[in-house]
Amino acid sequence: MKKNIILYSFIALLSGTAGCSDMLDEYPLDAISPETYYNNADELRSATNQFYGMFPGAASGYTESADVVCTFNLPAEVQGIRTVPTSGGGWNWEYLRAVNFYLSHSVRCDDVDAREHFDGIARFFRAYFYFEKVKRFGEVPWFDRELSSTDPELFRPRDSRDFIMDKILDDLTYAINNISDKKDLYNVTHWTALALKSRICLFEGTYRKYHGIPGYEKFLDECATASKLFIDNAPYAIYKTGAQPYRDLFSSMNAIEEEVILARDYDRAQNVMHEANANTLSPTYGRPGMNKKIVNSYLMTNGDRFTDQPGYETMQYYDEMQNRDPRLTQTVVGPGYMRINSTTVSSPNFGASTTGYQITKWVTDASGDGYLGSSNDYILFRAAEVYLNYAEAKAELGTLTQDDLKISIKKIRDRVGMPNIDMDAANANPDPYLCALESGYQNVTGPNKGVILEIRRERTIELLLEGFRYYDIIRWKEGKIFEQPYKGMYFPGLTKGSGENRYDVFDMNDGTVGDKEKVDICIYTGKKPSVKNIRKFYKLGDEFVLTDGDKGNIICHDIEKEPRQWREDRDYLYPIPTQERLLSNGTLSQNPNWDDGLDF
Repeated sequence: MKKNIILYSFIALLSGTAGCSDMLDEYPLDAISPETYYNNADELRSATNQFYGMFPGAASGYTESADVVCTFNLPAEVQGIRTVPTSGGGWNWEYLRAVNFYLSHSVRCDDVDAREHFDGIARFFRAYFYFEKVKRFGEVPWFDRELSSTDPELFRPRDSRDFIMDKILDDLTYAINNISDKKDLYNVTHWTALALKSRICLFEGTYRKYHGIPGYEKFLDECATASKLFIDNAPYAIYKTGAQPYRDLFSSMNAIEEEVILARDYDRAQNVMHEANANTLSPTYGRPGMNKKIVNSYLMTNGDRFTDQPGYETMQYYDEMQNRDPRLTQTVVGPGYMRINSTTVSSPNFGASTTGYQITKWVTDASGDGYLGSSNDYILFRAAEVYLNYAEAKAELGTLTQDDLKISIKKIRDRVGMPNIDMDAANANPDPYLCALESGYQNVTGPNKGVILEIRRERTIELLLEGFRYYDIIRWKEGKIFEQPYKGMYFPGLTKGSGENRYDVFDMNDGTVGDKEKVDICIYTGKKPSVKNIRKFYKLGDEFVLTDGDKGNIICHDIEKEPRQWREDRDYLYPIPTQERLLSNGTLSQNPNWDDGLDF
């Protein structure tokens, strides 16, 4: 994608001047214009290249901070402090105009095969564009043709959700039927379109089911069908090579084609980089740390629940990391952690992690350190997501079988040697931890409750820090999750010293505690103790606070001091900017219970 940005940047200019005939008339005779362009496959490829800018950059994944990761500053959505913006706020339609402009001119190309392929790509992106709008705002106006700045259609009211979603499905059907099925890591293919349909239909089906909107079965059926077509026919599989394949999938400089359907290309040689390493390793990038409730949700290696283990609530870091789903220590720093291409053992850096569970997903070797130093590709679509979509759609429909889990969840878990979900066992005994108010989901009911919870566990773990979590919570109607406490590691107390000057030392790598050899951290109150062979000192109350004074879990954003509120009647949708409502003279309605001060 980035390889073509400079070469084809003129297309954005061309679409930006569409509809302004006086400006087009000013082009020199040898310049590109709609009347002289769109003649062949190369020109259509150039014209559609700009649409790839709709996709998120790498930061949208590794900075994810809904409830799975706690950062120093909580997002406004989590705090419940969003307000109605005057302008902006995600209400931007430039890409849609570019897509519709392209579709109105591509008919110039006489190469039917090329035109249908690239029209399919354009319609893929129109479906993608509208999906993002529906997720954010709900019902919006549908535009499928080029409009001038004075066209009265610009001020039309919202179309119904049914109408918009049917139009999205129409575009996806065209894309699936016409885009080439040849694998292409950095360009949209037939398989990308199937994966997008799987994603969109799962969102819409579950959103409707949990928000009480009729018609959820249709979309879950569409999700299951598209996902099954992908599973049965796509030239992709779960990547399982090496000792830590889950880690390597995200740290690879070039996306791994065995599993990755589409990636955003980053390249140090072309000076196109991002900040995954800095985000994780630096104390100035928000100090992301995995939320304790997510750490607790990783299973034992034999498939047992960690939260069924006696004393799990007060288990210390070294012990809780033993015999767990290998994805845990391929996502956060575990005991004995060594960075890629390093032989140095490192322990968690509390200065760079609010919870102590320091993130390593997307982190490369030291070559990617520093400001904008990372150049590993960012994954946009991969096979594991489609497998997860399939299992969830079937479970929500009530048609899931153990054979369905065998071709979906089992393939994902085989990567790290974890046992498959046992559907009957899960439904017979739904996990109390995943049902609890503080750590789970309140709205799951019915005979498939247990397996739905297990699929949600799997999705949370497998897709963590890939940009899915916030809208998963939205579609499941579980916004109250954001009001729950965010916690970090547990520490049993300070047993050494006396009075105000107490301390204790903790070895994060081999489990020993005490003043022997070189241990990792010393936590103290009062004066810094004179203890040798300590890697790092942390003063209680400065670097972090514990739930019970000198013991307990690290507190991340004390809900008593920083109260959070999620409004069930309002917060599942974003507000429409005030300026847009004014321009429409009230034709464009506001989302429920967002007060923008307007009388219409």
